[in-house]
Amino acid sequence: MVVFPNCKINLGLYITKKREDGFHDIATIFYPIEWQDALEVVPKNGNNSPAIQFTSSGLTIPGDPENNLCIKAYQLLKKDFPSLPSILLHLHKVIPMGAGLGGGSSNAAAMLKLLNEYFELNIPELHLSKYALQLGSDCPFFILNKPALATGRGEQLQPIKIDLEDYKFVLLSPPIHINTAWAFQQITPKIPEIDLAFVAQKSVDYWRKYLVNQFEQPVFTAYPELAQLKDELYQRGAIYASMTGSGSTIFGIFKKDNLPKLTIPDHILLKIV
Repeated sequence: MVVFPNCKINLGLYITKKREDGFHDIATIFYPIEWQDALEVVPKNGNNSPAIQFTSSGLTIPGDPENNLCIKAYQLLKKDFPSLPSILLHLHKVIPMGAGLGGGSSNAAAMLKLLNEYFELNIPELHLSKYALQLGSDCPFFILNKPALATGRGEQLQPIKIDLEDYKFVLLSPPIHINTAWAFQQITPKIPEIDLAFVAQKSVDYWRKYLVNQFEQPVFTAYPELAQLKDELYQRGAIYASMTGSGSTIFGIFKKDNLPKLTIPDHILLKIV
């Protein structure tokens, strides 16, 4: 079985509180974007060890494969469903990592959904979201995978309607890895003065004034080239531009009939959706 996990962007992002458990509460709008990886699972013949035979292609995935969230998702379900068979798992990686797009979280959520459907585990969506939260704060969103106001750690989701049928997204992802822990240390928590869900449902023209990513100020100070990319998108006619997550991907929203001609250096990944 093959599925295609997509990424997300943040429309506005506030850090509202430092929690006693070491996490942070946030307020943001998660919006799904059709920049996709590919995830394939095939049952292995028999139940021989190891339980998972993992391979990957596309972008290089750093670190120990045993720490991959897809493997952790399988192991999480295996504890409660011992009959889950051994599998061959292949991940083709297209979404850049450490870029604020939630690619790893998306892979993990897609793995949970795939295993649930393929092996008929019959786990309700609410319970699947609880499994997802054990893997990462962004993961429950990808179980829902619809525009939503996210609060708490990001797991408290209120679906909202956003009509962007007349727009295209331009995403620029340079090879800059922002340390998430460092980024959070730069932020003084604050409650947004506006209702993010209300603003997000208004015209995109309205967003530039009111939808702010709090991470931009410290990240742009440390990496001014990211601020330059955002400025360039506005100069090319973007109705709204922002950084997603703690960076480093910058996106711009353009009218479909006003897409710019961009000359992008080879080291910057470009995606138009």
